[in-house]
Parts: sequence; structure tokens; C-alpha cells
Amino acid sequence: MEPVVSSRRPKLWIPRHILVTRSAAEHPHTREVLARAERAGVTDITILRSDRISGLSGGDERTAYNRAKATLAVVVSPPSARKLQPIAPSADWRIDLARGCPAHCQYCYLAGSLSGPPITRVYADLDEILAGMDAYVGRGTVTSADAARSGEGTTFEASCYTDPLGIELVTGSLAAAITYAGTHDFAGPIQLRATTKFGLVDGLVDLPHNGRTRIRASVNADGVAGRFEGGADSVPHRLAGLGTLARAGYPVGLTIAPIMPIDGWREQYTALLAAAAAALPADTDLTVECITHRFTPGSKDVLESWYPNTKLEMDPERRSRKFGKFGAVKYVYPATEMKELRSWFNEAVADHLPSARFLYWT
Repeated sequence: MEPVVSSRRPKLWIPRHILVTRSAAEHPHTREVLARAERAGVTDITILRSDRISGLSGGDERTAYNRAKATLAVVVSPPSARKLQPIAPSADWRIDLARGCPAHCQYCYLAGSLSGPPITRVYADLDEILAGMDAYVGRGTVTSADAARSGEGTTFEASCYTDPLGIELVTGSLAAAITYAGTHDFAGPIQLRATTKFGLVDGLVDLPHNGRTRIRASVNADGVAGRFEGGADSVPHRLAGLGTLARAGYPVGLTIAPIMPIDGWREQYTALLAAAAAALPADTDLTVECITHRFTPGSKDVLESWYPNTKLEMDPERRSRKFGKFGAVKYVYPATEMKELRSWFNEAVADHLPSARFLYWT
């Protein structure tokens, strides 16, 4: 049965301003981006004289934030983006199609990892980025070396620093990546992975994906999604889009993130899992990933400057400190609270989505 969703249309992000760097202007994918932008009605398109992004400063911090969020820059990827890195626990390798996101999530994971104004940058050298996948096939150690997940092949995560579906209307990068992953003759099995808070999947349905791309919907309880995820589609729209892709033969997934123990969390997350079960065909190839809320001192500062009136809980005194391999600090839920959440989700996912594979908890 098809899920019931609001009569409101899914959100379409159309930038008000587009900047194209000098080097990016020479790439074929830039022509695709500009053609899509013009069809979408974007009129403020500037070809820059250099590779430096300019025109975002001026005014107060809020004005700069709003202008950056309304701007798409077409750039050439830095060399670091073409040297793929492992991205545990999600995938063997991180592959970047863009950096930045048009949504306004008050817990934004990008706040602590991307410097400067939150502009969205799409990479013009897409052909070179995708061609680089060949060198990494069969070399993964995160998922393809895991007996429980080796059937996925070498995995490539395309949504670490962006929501590729959220910007797809004006970039076409996700469709190009899905087509490449589905039709290219790789040396071994692979899987392209992407997660999204958007639901307009019409442009992906008929692509030759050949089961090599897993799209996941990033979903949450009403008390989190409705309060902290501005600029994104409603969860029912995301689930409806996921159901459409599942019926088109895509393997799909749920990324339940960031999990928060808000008032009534058991009831709210139960409703979420029930809605997901109703939205997806019974024979769906489905995975589930669970990520609890965490923050760093740096991301806390950035988020509180972006959203000074936020009610998001980011109190270090209520958290446990977790240290990364280079000594970086994250604030996570205390061990007892984490144990309770994990135990509940393990049981609830098994009850509501018995055929789903639970990939990881973090």
C-alpha cells in the first residue's frame, strides 16, 4: 500500500546565486549544471575571473549565513577530495560529489568540518572523480572486509559532506554517479551509497542503477525532525520517495539520525518505524543505520552562531567525552543512556522491520 503523505509538494532547492570559478568553467559537467539552473529559473549566474570564491562577505553574521545558504558554487575539487579516505562505519571509501547542504538542520554535522560560510560547492570535474573509483575497488577495509557486509562489494559513500538529492535539481551529479556505478565495468562488485532528507526521486527512478546504488532516507522522530530540520522535506515525503525507489529495484536504507532521547522518544520512534514499514514493499532490500546525537566544541560554537535561539540540547555537562584517534573531543550520551537507547532500537527495528539488516549503531 502506498504511504499517505501531505498534499504539499516535496521541497526543491533552487539557489538564488550561482558562482562558477575560472577552472570549473572549462569542464563539461559545468554546462549541465548551468543548463539545469537556467531551466529552474536562476538568473544570477556569475563566471568568476579566478578560482577564488568571492562575494559572500559583508553585513552581519546572519546575512552572510543566509547568502551563503542561497548560493551554489561550481568549482574543481581539491586534490584531497580525489584521494579517497575510509569512512567507518558507513563505507570503505568516501567519494565527494559536492560539499555543503541547502537544509537548515540545527544539529548540522557539517558545522564542525567545513570552514567558512556554509556555501554549497558542486564539483565540476565529476567525470574525473567517478573515473577514480576504479583504483579503490577491492581495497576496502571498512565494509568489504567485514564478513557480514562483504556482499555489498567495495562501498563508496557519496553523502558525507552534502545531501546529493537535495541539490540534484540543479546539479545532476547524483544521477550521473548512479548511472556510472550501474554501467561501468569495475574489477569487482561495488556499491554507491547516498543518504538524503529529501523525497523528490523522479529523476532517479528510470536510471540504469543495476542494484549498485543504495539510497537511504535520513529520518527521525517528529519531535526532532519537526523542530530541528529546517529546509528539508517532511519525513513522510522522504519515506514516500524511498518507497518509490524500492519499487524501482533500488536497495534502500533508513539512516535514523541523530537519535535523541526526547520526551516520549519510545513512542515517537515506534511511530517512525511503523511509518517506514508501511511505506516500503514487503520484499525491500532494506538496511538500517542508527546514529546518536553528538557534537564537538567547535561545532557547538558554529551552530550557536548560526541558530542563536536553538533549543537543541548541547550541554557538555550532560554528556560523556569521547576522544578520536587524533585526540579530538566529541560529546556523546552517557554510557547508561546509550545502552538503553541501543537495546531499545535493536528490539524495535527487529519488531517493525524484521527483514531489514541492522548495519551499525554509533
